[in-house]
Amino acid sequence: MRFIQFFAIVLFSLQSVCLLGQNKQTAIMNIDNDPITLEEFESIFRKNNRDSAITKKSLDDYMELFINFKLKVKEAKALGLDTVGKFRQELEGYRAQLARPYLTDNTVLDELVKEAYNHSREEVKASHILIKCDPTATPDDTLRAWNRLMAIKQRLANGEDFAKIAAGMSEDPSAKDNNGELGYFTAFQMVYPFEEAAYNTKVGAVSNPVRTRYGYHLVKVEDRRPARGEIHVEHIMIKPKQEADAEKNAEVKIREIYEKVKKGESFEELASKYSDDGSSSKKGGELPWFGAGKMVTEFEDASFTLAKDGDISEPFKTSYGWHIVKRIGYKPLPTFNEMEKELKSKVSKDSRAEKTRANFIIKLKDQYHFTVNEKILKTLMTKADSSVFKGNYKVKKGLQKKPLFTLDGNNYLTKDFVTYLNSRKNVRTKLTPSDYIKNEFQTYSQNSILKYEDGKLEGKNPAFRLLMNEYRDGILLFELTDQKVWSKAAKDSAGIENYYENHKDKFMWPERVEAMLYTCLDEKTAEQARKMLAEGKSRSEIASELNKDSQLFFQAEEGVFAKEDRDVLAKIAWTKGMSPNVSINGQVMFVEVRNVLPPAPKKLSECRGMVTSEYQNYLEAEWIKELRSKYKVTVNKDVLYSIH
Repeated sequence: MRFIQFFAIVLFSLQSVCLLGQNKQTAIMNIDNDPITLEEFESIFRKNNRDSAITKKSLDDYMELFINFKLKVKEAKALGLDTVGKFRQELEGYRAQLARPYLTDNTVLDELVKEAYNHSREEVKASHILIKCDPTATPDDTLRAWNRLMAIKQRLANGEDFAKIAAGMSEDPSAKDNNGELGYFTAFQMVYPFEEAAYNTKVGAVSNPVRTRYGYHLVKVEDRRPARGEIHVEHIMIKPKQEADAEKNAEVKIREIYEKVKKGESFEELASKYSDDGSSSKKGGELPWFGAGKMVTEFEDASFTLAKDGDISEPFKTSYGWHIVKRIGYKPLPTFNEMEKELKSKVSKDSRAEKTRANFIIKLKDQYHFTVNEKILKTLMTKADSSVFKGNYKVKKGLQKKPLFTLDGNNYLTKDFVTYLNSRKNVRTKLTPSDYIKNEFQTYSQNSILKYEDGKLEGKNPAFRLLMNEYRDGILLFELTDQKVWSKAAKDSAGIENYYENHKDKFMWPERVEAMLYTCLDEKTAEQARKMLAEGKSRSEIASELNKDSQLFFQAEEGVFAKEDRDVLAKIAWTKGMSPNVSINGQVMFVEVRNVLPPAPKKLSECRGMVTSEYQNYLEAEWIKELRSKYKVTVNKDVLYSIH
């Protein structure tokens, strides 16, 4: 559906747009008496045609799509959908997300993006010792955790073994089993302060204590290596079954399969037949691309050892079972320019983004002349008691009306801060009432500064204003299209049945065959299978006898198939009875053709999804016809063709 594609593009279009021409508020088109500006059309057009030459035809073609889009939005507003609470709530949710890039210090962001790329160029192997310390711990508890870690650091300086201390004293539960070892990792795979400490510590050295949300850490860097990049593999996995000699049988089976691979049989077909990894076997053993730290060490090392595409590993074991891996693709670390957009997105969502936020707030304080009435703040802190944790903290009326801080000439009153404090009832914290108020004031004032800036975004940033317009229209379009097309089609059983009856020729089965497909290890096995079939033996009886020594000798598959469904069906005549033997990927196959089915319309139950989709397209086309007759559309071609 065209809107889904458009809306997906909008989600990632956070960059500023370059608008050509002089007066961007000139109307490029009108729907009844509502003008649509050149600025709005050009912004969306350029986002969707970045790599295409701009011609009169491309402008005309896109204008037709844009008209359809705007007509639907016009109808949604006419129906009052933009006043519904659900719409407003959803739009506010998107606005909060879209505003984030505009509420940050881009200079610091750029520095963090470059740092992240430099980290991505290396993979670090490290171990750690953790002493837990809650982010809201009291100063006394924080000091105790710090002192414990410093005592450990001194023991390490005296020559004690890092691994033994980690196993005995680290409060990371896994340390008892792994001695604190974390394996290799790269950027964004650890919390940022930990990552920063690891990359700033030399091989063999132990870092200074580093604080994360988990507590205090000592990080020992064991090794560094250049980034391996990403690899794309297929694999066959055999898991030991719950039976005697399970481990031995699994190894025997994987080695049997490996011998078949070495003889040239299709890796993908063998994976489909024998792999116990259900999620990948359906795709010929294919796994998603992966890099450092994404797989268990044995699997990762075996994969990256393969030198070129098509190379296949020997069988190896992991905690999941036995594997064979085939390399099908490799890509080194991309260049900075290739990764910049992705890195910027990751940094913005990562804890390191706090740096950009903090620096941005400092700049806004200066820009808007932020001042605090320190005397009043000190009074609030001094007079604070446990009531501040219960949501019933009170101050004198005279104090309530006084400004606690000033921002861009606007006074923020003490009573509003007290109301904020009391909105947080039954607070559990180890902080003193005075320290709690100090922390909450910092949060409250920073949020107030960002909220003030947020309210000015549309006026200060045309790109943000245009983006919000796109989202506003997109949500309206989605809601109304759902009512008029998607949900309507899904619920309209009579309409779907009528559409199906009038368009059966669109939903046809090709010529098919009812058949039994037999797959055998070799010619000898095929002849044995044929003989047993002639004797009236069942598939299970034949499989039981022929597969005594290996599960790979005989298989049978029954069904209704089109020619393209199985390679063997294109190599035999479709006449009833047994076909000759056919060699397929090193195996021998023959087919028992039972019946040939001519092309025929699919039953509605067999193609309801396709029919529903086509019916939706039909409803949308009819709806657009209706809207084009309801509203008058005029396009200013001179303005349209001024885009170049």
